[in-house]
Amino acid sequence: MTTISVAVPRKGRPLEAVLERLATTAAFTEIADDVISTLRYEKAITKDDATPDAPVYDRLAAYSDLDDPTRPEYTLLRDDREGMPRRVVFDSLTVPVDGIDLRLVGREEPFRSLRKHEFALGFDSADLVLEEVVQLRDDPLTEIAAINERIDPVDTDVRVVTGMGDTVYHTLLGTPAVRKSLPHDLSREFLSAYEGDLCISPRYERLVEAVIGTDALRDIEFVYPENGREEEAAIAEAGLGVYLTVTGSTARDHGLELGEQLFPSETVLLENRSEVGDGVDRVTELFAAPDESVLALQ
Repeated sequence: MTTISVAVPRKGRPLEAVLERLATTAAFTEIADDVISTLRYEKAITKDDATPDAPVYDRLAAYSDLDDPTRPEYTLLRDDREGMPRRVVFDSLTVPVDGIDLRLVGREEPFRSLRKHEFALGFDSADLVLEEVVQLRDDPLTEIAAINERIDPVDTDVRVVTGMGDTVYHTLLGTPAVRKSLPHDLSREFLSAYEGDLCISPRYERLVEAVIGTDALRDIEFVYPENGREEEAAIAEAGLGVYLTVTGSTARDHGLELGEQLFPSETVLLENRSEVGDGVDRVTELFAAPDESVLALQ
């Protein structure tokens, strides 16, 4: 049976999106749920929100079954939190899918693994693609479907195939006072007329430039939250900012109004076109198909 390796994140929302897509098939539901719950538990331990029931190496041994390739494997990484605790993260899992052994392989940065031609397929956040390779233009980038046309073929052979639907949004947020300073709703039109500070997370600087467009940023200066400060609190102090929102409740708690959803932050299926070979097209079809029931696990 042909084995196709696919790079996936080691933890977090993008990995959960991939597992949840596979879990639409009953045969894989239990394993997917087990991986998701295990990693959420380990995240809670790392954040001191849960008390471990065993030492980390004992937990790692209990989670993994090296004699059964159809069971998930995990590994340990140093977390970047204070004290650099060890964190249990996803390593690999092989799933028989429609005559193909689909091998999910954990990577810290799947997109960069594809750029280095280590994999033909992978999943990562669309945010990273915007941060690394899309061209900055005067006009804004507004949807995932438009990403590929802004990727210079000289930069990379990797392209976005489809999104996984786990969408949250980079949203324009502002205080009522700032919003009332211009005769516009909180939108790209507002930004085009606005002059002043715009508070963003420093890791999203290039992304914000891409989704707002360089023309609207001519009279805007980026400011950033101080280390350890909550982004919504920093935006409330600056008066205007861009940050990820799901329900917007935290933003409202800080007295902020929700404006335009500037761009979806979503897990995307990526393909390195120069590495496509036997079986890869079939795996791409399985994940990209609008009818998730085509994931016919054996």
